[in-house]
Amino acid sequence: MRQLIPVCILLCLLISCTTKKQNDATKFEEPPVSALSGKELAMAHCSRCHAYVSPDLLPKSIWRDVLPAMGHRLGIYSSGFRPDSLFDDGLSGIVVRDANVFPEKPVLAKEDWRKIETYYLENAPDTLLPPQRKHPIRMGLPHFKYREPSFSHRPSLTTLVKILPDKRGIVFSDGKNRRNILTFLTPKLDENYSIPLESTPIHFYEKSNELWLTTVGKGVFPTDAPNGALQRFVKKGTEPRYQPENQLIPDLKRPVFMTYGDLNKDGREDVVACEFGNQTGQLTWYENNGKGGYDKRILREKPGAISAIIKDANKDGLPDIYVLMAQGDEGVFLYENQGAGKFLEKRLLTFLPLNGSQHIELADFNKDGFDDIVYVCGDNADKTPILKPYHGIYIFLNDGKSNFRQSYFYQLNGAYKALVRDYDRDGDLDIAAISFFPDYARYPEESFIYLQNKGNLTFNDYSFPEAPKGRWVVMDAGDMDADGDIDLVLGSFVYFIPQGDTTGLGQQWLKTGPSVIVLENTIR
Repeated sequence: MRQLIPVCILLCLLISCTTKKQNDATKFEEPPVSALSGKELAMAHCSRCHAYVSPDLLPKSIWRDVLPAMGHRLGIYSSGFRPDSLFDDGLSGIVVRDANVFPEKPVLAKEDWRKIETYYLENAPDTLLPPQRKHPIRMGLPHFKYREPSFSHRPSLTTLVKILPDKRGIVFSDGKNRRNILTFLTPKLDENYSIPLESTPIHFYEKSNELWLTTVGKGVFPTDAPNGALQRFVKKGTEPRYQPENQLIPDLKRPVFMTYGDLNKDGREDVVACEFGNQTGQLTWYENNGKGGYDKRILREKPGAISAIIKDANKDGLPDIYVLMAQGDEGVFLYENQGAGKFLEKRLLTFLPLNGSQHIELADFNKDGFDDIVYVCGDNADKTPILKPYHGIYIFLNDGKSNFRQSYFYQLNGAYKALVRDYDRDGDLDIAAISFFPDYARYPEESFIYLQNKGNLTFNDYSFPEAPKGRWVVMDAGDMDADGDIDLVLGSFVYFIPQGDTTGLGQQWLKTGPSVIVLENTIR
């Protein structure tokens, strides 16, 4: 999950040069001054790693905070030398220093940097008006019943939720510092049992009597230390509880999402890991070597992999990988399987680094036999925490040749996840969505939105009165009661009191907010 992961600040230039072990003010030859204008310089540098960002997308006050961080990526420091404060303590800082994310020497003339600063500050608006809703959200969910467990870990720091099949209830995790817990609830939402863990769980995957649990490290907050792991748990004999067994894949770089499939068609299940990292990171797949271990294969050596789907995109019989990248160079990529464990990268969509990309789903909305892309963006946990009119839920239709065109947009402040299912069982696809950064001052109910499909890419939006009772950061869909319809479970994370909250919701969450809630589908 990326929800508490600050977005890379607009420039992520990977400069190839030797890194010194200590900062000093040693004289060096400054790069020559360019004849380019401030706009031309900004476009030239931005295009190395991500889409160009226009000054009018942020107000002057925000640009004044963002520009120094941009300068750090170019080796521009107000003190004249690279400060140690840019680096975390311990291994995380060592990783970033060795990767030369922040160059020791400027890579452009200071006069050119001043041109860039002037260009942004002179062309940015003084203020930006928040997006306005054209009509109120309909209150009251059709065919969903609100259920709240009596059991919670308060204050709630929920990092995963999962509906268990066969009427076994739900599981959720709590990721407090030095107190990580995986809790199983019965179908009646009572505590069944809990497992204390040393690391924060982030992804839950069951197979037979095994549980493969991905842990992100010592908490969900940004780090470049490879403290994540894929941990195996088992049920032994008649014991209904999972017991820790062994570590399948250690030293993961802050993994936020995993998916599983036989990528090389050898009959063994492989693993795709979105190792989001922070300043550094990677997209990897781990080949099952049939000897109880996995061989690492890097697909993309950049931070920000946040969501992945294994599916045969070109119908050649080989599983491909769709990946959503955030953290600067945001976009959807397709890794086409070439056979023999080789993949060819193809960029499908490109987004601005301000989008805060969060999640993708594949779904055929126009019933033409081709998967369309549902894209969700809305992360505001960075230096630009303002309401943005381009945050929300997008549908990109597939022309059958893996070319995608935007065909629908629902503006949702701080959108974090959307799950596409036929919730009302009428034959078309609906969307359930959560927001971690809604407009709490005016529309606190937009923390959950249900988009009921009315045909031809038109939807009615609904929420429910209890939606502001938690700050929803994770969500899962499944048939919890085995009655043939799709239920929902939402998990709340209240570490941050929301900016702009004048309702007192933050204090309520800390004291009485639930860790999870269930929206039980009553269509059947």
